[in-house]
Amino acid sequence: MSNIQTAPRSRRNTELLLLLLALVVGIGANMLVGLDQDRAFDSDFFTQGVTLVVLVLVVHVVLRLRAKYADPVILPIVTALNGIGLAMIHRLDIATGDSAATRQLFWTGVAIAVVVAVIWLLRDHRVLRRFTYLSLIASAALLIFPLLPFIGMEVNGARIWVNLGFATFQPGEIAKITLAIFFAGYLSTNRDLILLAGRKIGPLQLPRWQDMGPMLAAWLVSIGVLVFQRDLGSSILFFGLFMAMIYVATSRVSWVIIGLLMIAVGGFVAFQLFPHVTARINSWIKAFDPEVYNAIGGSHQIVQGLFGLASGALTGTGLGQGRPDLVTFANSDMIIAALGEELGLIGLSAIVMLYVLLISRGIRAALGSRDAFGKLLATGLSFTLALQCFVVIGGVTRLIPLTGLTTPFLAAGGSSLLANWLIVALLLLISDAARRPTMTGPANGSRSPGDRPGRRSKSDERNTGSTEVIQP
Repeated sequence: MSNIQTAPRSRRNTELLLLLLALVVGIGANMLVGLDQDRAFDSDFFTQGVTLVVLVLVVHVVLRLRAKYADPVILPIVTALNGIGLAMIHRLDIATGDSAATRQLFWTGVAIAVVVAVIWLLRDHRVLRRFTYLSLIASAALLIFPLLPFIGMEVNGARIWVNLGFATFQPGEIAKITLAIFFAGYLSTNRDLILLAGRKIGPLQLPRWQDMGPMLAAWLVSIGVLVFQRDLGSSILFFGLFMAMIYVATSRVSWVIIGLLMIAVGGFVAFQLFPHVTARINSWIKAFDPEVYNAIGGSHQIVQGLFGLASGALTGTGLGQGRPDLVTFANSDMIIAALGEELGLIGLSAIVMLYVLLISRGIRAALGSRDAFGKLLATGLSFTLALQCFVVIGGVTRLIPLTGLTTPFLAAGGSSLLANWLIVALLLLISDAARRPTMTGPANGSRSPGDRPGRRSKSDERNTGSTEVIQP
């Protein structure tokens, strides 16, 4: 007879209630924008509201059918953030006459369609482990595309875009996911070798040179992105992703020390040799210097963002009642400044708390995962969201240099929206596998590997040869 543990509650009804609350937040923000701009309940309001409701309810239904044990909090949080972003982009459209909100709504539909396809077709996240080195090749190709003639585009000094004919796309946004899959597959396979081999010098366990290959590759990729694509944000993101995942895999401080030294050396050399890096650092350190403020590509954007945050004070000017349109790229790079001006410190803190909850649920999925690959992948994807938020908010508040990364789910940009919704889909699958009941004995009938996450797939056994699970 089969011995099956008591099944946990699916929590899908909880998710539905939280979704309704999240939709009230997002659609309510859009309604306030319309009221303050004397455009309440126009066709744009109903189009955006109805579309968002239909899209997220489709995802909810798919989760009920295919991943009923998935985390019930992740989808509502992302829905609230996406709705707030749509409302602010729509508010800026009214001030500037742009149609970015329409494009953002279109990309939201595309992103959610991809999420539905991933959840429906990819029942077991461990299947991705088979594509470890293929993910590395895909990452390299995605980063090379913007450098190619005819399709590569340079926008605002950064060559990180490709022209698809009907739209532009940023391949680096997808590359952060494929790199996370590669790092998770490589580290879960070679963890024991990395831990046991190498030389011990004092309290530090130094890795062997051949085991440092992936770190050197990540370092070179980040420097290459900085040099050739002139994208400081992606450079920080790619290397930071690998450093976080290798620390979780090994718990070795030596890797962190080596990584920080490599970052310091690479950053110093880049500052000395490349004018665009020097200009970015000067606009951070000397933001209020008149020469830097008035220079092309200087600190004007940063300073105006700070003035906007200051005018928002504690409670904000109110949605639709500020002047966030005075800041360059207010709906993308500087949307945090726009939200801070109209929602104030209290509203911006609430948004930050939503990100904290989202990242913590991703880490919770990692802790509950029964396989090393899933544990590392969920950690890497969660850290990607965390690092993006830190870099963006730190840049807007002048804690660190402004990098040009987009705020997940809030900022205008189809590439970023698609990639971050794809991260959500993978986190939902990993959390479903973590909470799904485990078969502890022989059962009648056959079930797919995705229905039995407690057991290791044949691909796991071939890649690791053991059933050891990484404990972060």
